[in-house]
Amino acid sequence: MRAILAGGGTGGHVIPAIAIAQELKNRCAAEVLFMGTPRGLEGRLVPAAGFSIQFVKVGALNRVSLGTRLKTAIDLPRAVLLAGRILSDFEADVVIGVGGYASGPAMLAAILKHVPRLAFEPNLVPGFANRAVARLVSAAAVQFERTGEYFRNPVLTGIPVRPAFFEIAPKSFVPGSPMLLVFGGSQGAHAINQAMIGALPELARRVPGLRVIHQTGERDYGEVRVAYERVLPSAEVHKFVDDMPGLFARADLLLCRSGASTVAEVAAAGKPAVFVPFPRAADDHQRRNAEALEQKGAAVVLEETRLDEVWLIDTLCALLEDPTRLERMGQAARSFAHPNAARDIAELALKVAGIEDPMKQDF
Repeated sequence: MRAILAGGGTGGHVIPAIAIAQELKNRCAAEVLFMGTPRGLEGRLVPAAGFSIQFVKVGALNRVSLGTRLKTAIDLPRAVLLAGRILSDFEADVVIGVGGYASGPAMLAAILKHVPRLAFEPNLVPGFANRAVARLVSAAAVQFERTGEYFRNPVLTGIPVRPAFFEIAPKSFVPGSPMLLVFGGSQGAHAINQAMIGALPELARRVPGLRVIHQTGERDYGEVRVAYERVLPSAEVHKFVDDMPGLFARADLLLCRSGASTVAEVAAAGKPAVFVPFPRAADDHQRRNAEALEQKGAAVVLEETRLDEVWLIDTLCALLEDPTRLERMGQAARSFAHPNAARDIAELALKVAGIEDPMKQDF
């Protein structure tokens, strides 16, 4: 099997795509080629994972200036032609669009060349590239059931998450010593960092024995660390975290953004969360992701516009003072987990390509 994985830009697109590629390689010795743009994370992460990548030049069409849209519109036909040549030269059996700039040209080229195509959509609301081809794909792998409304032949697969998140055992709440984990992705979340600085004195007063682990990112690390040293010196403050599953395991409650990968990790770990959606995310997809869990009682959504000290303190205190609710939220979160996502997406890709799955042969 020869598969092209197209798209990227952010870790939320690239990291699951690499997991899918690895599963295809392990499952059927697939030859995999990535297609991306030079400015996305795929340019660094894909070669580091041992896969080849080719680049197309294409920009954004959604939520950008008129000038940028015009430039992208001019570049798009050339990008589709180049993507078509890459598909032909590689002799692709299937194209898997993972969202992001390069996904659109690759999927359009696959449509024109009648190459089977699979859309992978981790967010509740599909991104612009996947929406543009939603009714023309052969099938779609989605994380949320409602996302299937946009696509032909949707399959609820979830998105690949490191196995360590699924291995986290339910944590017994220890009265008088609750653990709050605060994080905002590898770069941190400035709004969350600032809100925690302001809330710390009252939060420490109202929740005796509170313990906090806070991943800040590079920019805010010094300011946040000083704030904790003044109010809660026992807190653990980190610029970056390598072992995020290990911190999840220690936490009673999470305070974080709601990108697709974070939501999937929260579900895999079965952890209650207060989600603060990034308000400038494309198509407001973080809010929609968070609301899907909130509606099932698995999370609380706190809009960034309401991330002042009072709202944040009251929300965290209400949860940390109610261990029974935290337990119910964690159980509800785990209902969104998909431990076999990479396997299921690989199986779907083989089906779309019309190739027999070697793992399902009868002996």
